[in-house]
Amino acid sequence: MLWTIIAIVVAGLGAAGIALLLRKLTGNKLPKWIIPVFGGLGMLGYQISYEYSWFEHQLQRQPPESVVVASEAGHVFWRPWSYFVPMITAFTVLDSKSVVKQELEGGTVAEFMLYRFEKQHIDHVAHQAHLLNCDTAELLPLDAQKQPQLDQLKRIARDDPLYRQVCR
Repeated sequence: MLWTIIAIVVAGLGAAGIALLLRKLTGNKLPKWIIPVFGGLGMLGYQISYEYSWFEHQLQRQPPESVVVASEAGHVFWRPWSYFVPMITAFTVLDSKSVVKQELEGGTVAEFMLYRFEKQHIDHVAHQAHLLNCDTAELLPLDAQKQPQLDQLKRIARDDPLYRQVCR
């Protein structure tokens, strides 16, 4: 976060410097207020660019065996540009190396880890083990002691990317 703030300030100073140079090149014919306007626009432009590149940056940091199985795009009222072009604020990654399939009572059950990344003021990452019954498409999260949380059982569609990756 510190590096982001430093980058925003540098972008603002750079844009203000361009405005100052333009003002000097025109013999001070441009108004003085153009310098802070350019500085503000430079800072805002960098912030918008940073927010929209967050998802790609996070994907580049993932190991090759990671597979994105879900993403959430949304908008926030203090980011009015996100109403025109929604930005990805969260995504879920399957660790394909962690998938362990077992045949139980004539059906296939897979155990795996899912990681959820959320864009907040400080990025948040949560991980949880899951069980997926490939025959009934039922997804069941496991707690820290690998005990099933039956109250959170849900069915997923067979064309869901998670189902296709785990049960193919």
